[in-house]
Amino acid sequence: MRELTGSRYWLRALSRVAALCVLVLHSACATGGVQERPVPAARAQQDDLFLESVQRRTFDWFWDVTNSTNGLVPDRWPDVNFSSIAAIGFGLTAYGVGAERGYVTREQAADRTVATLRFLWNAPQSAAPRDVTGHRGFFYHFLDMAAGRRFQTTELSAIDTALLMAGVLFVQSYFDRDGPVEEEIRRLADSLYRRVQWTWMQPRAPLIAMAWRPEQGMTPHDYKGYEEAMILYVLALGSPSHAISPDAWKARTSNYLWATFYEQEFVNYAPLFIHQYSHIWIDFRGIQDDYIREKGIDYFENSRRATFAQRAYAIDNPGGFRDYDENIWGLTACIGPASGKAVIDGREVRFHTYWARGASSGDIRDDGTIAPTAAAGSLPFAPEIVVPALKAMQERYGDRLFKKYGFVDAFNPTFALAGLASSSGPVVPEGWFSANYLGIDQGPIVLMAENHRTGLVWEVMKKNPHIVRGLCRAGFSGGWIEGRCQ
Repeated sequence: MRELTGSRYWLRALSRVAALCVLVLHSACATGGVQERPVPAARAQQDDLFLESVQRRTFDWFWDVTNSTNGLVPDRWPDVNFSSIAAIGFGLTAYGVGAERGYVTREQAADRTVATLRFLWNAPQSAAPRDVTGHRGFFYHFLDMAAGRRFQTTELSAIDTALLMAGVLFVQSYFDRDGPVEEEIRRLADSLYRRVQWTWMQPRAPLIAMAWRPEQGMTPHDYKGYEEAMILYVLALGSPSHAISPDAWKARTSNYLWATFYEQEFVNYAPLFIHQYSHIWIDFRGIQDDYIREKGIDYFENSRRATFAQRAYAIDNPGGFRDYDENIWGLTACIGPASGKAVIDGREVRFHTYWARGASSGDIRDDGTIAPTAAAGSLPFAPEIVVPALKAMQERYGDRLFKKYGFVDAFNPTFALAGLASSSGPVVPEGWFSANYLGIDQGPIVLMAENHRTGLVWEVMKKNPHIVRGLCRAGFSGGWIEGRCQ
């Protein structure tokens, strides 16, 4: 890391002090000390109008670009190469949100949902390498947008199937009225979930393997730590037909990294999506497993701390990246400007295309690329820093960043100084801006905005017996789940 001298040194020093002040204030709030000032009514109304604009535009992306015949959601758009099954799970959940908000009617949402579930249920499943959609209830990570068959040699994915099934269980509980369409939704959703053979994806039980390919068999890698796998294990534990053993949860928590990063103690993992995905469907406020109970917090607070720590990292900006400050922050998996190296201000920077960016104790993955979804996905955890960040990004970069369907996937102000070409978006004096939206990054924006505003997704999922069963078998107690474990 290059040395800083003169005024730049003192600016960095002041930024570091500011970051620590924010963290001290948050720590006091989290322990019942200093209370945050209430947001003035006028500003609260302005913030809600802003979030409504973000949420509506992002919902419209799912509604407009999805194949309405089979319900397949593109991995990215407008460059459409294939569908992402995880994006389908986000989309299914978004349809209920859209119905509640009046973006579409309940009947329209139900019709789109049932078309999706019919396709998923009837699509071919076998061990064949081609012309299939999945195997043993799992689905291939990417599917052809038209026919819905395995895209090239993509893997049968455990986590992406889990994200899909989270959406499937949401619609099972959301569409709870009489009538042939909603009854069919519930029936198909239950059948899809029961078909997943979670125990088959355990070559090294009690852990769950990441993937399987017909050409090579099981991957040698398991989901064995914090990762994004809480939702995966809850679903696998809650299965009424192929449930894994309860010791699987303790096996994965034994590999957690509890560490301090920018004055915050929490279970560390670098990209912010790790701290967000499972929370989209499960309200972890007040419920605890054995591991987090010993730490004296819950997983909601853990994600809040991860969010504050990453903002403090951006304020400190040890990599010297352009524009990072208290409102321009957010590292997570996202599209990037290019794959290549450049020397900027005497320092070599290696840029990446798609990459799981992040910052945590002992793990910094940063090339100056900021993803708005990283902040937006933390809306329920830390709205007091997330809303100002999203508003600042929109105001500073205008319609290069915030377009018809909300925030494009990512931007990189530093890349403008690199002298490199990018095929994934325009490079202007303000920086590089993605030309695409990414389904798995759009999902957390629209759904966490709803959880922040009304808690809708959480409340619907609390009614789902499979989710409750999975949490109980993982050892959760307290809060809203107290008294619901048999």
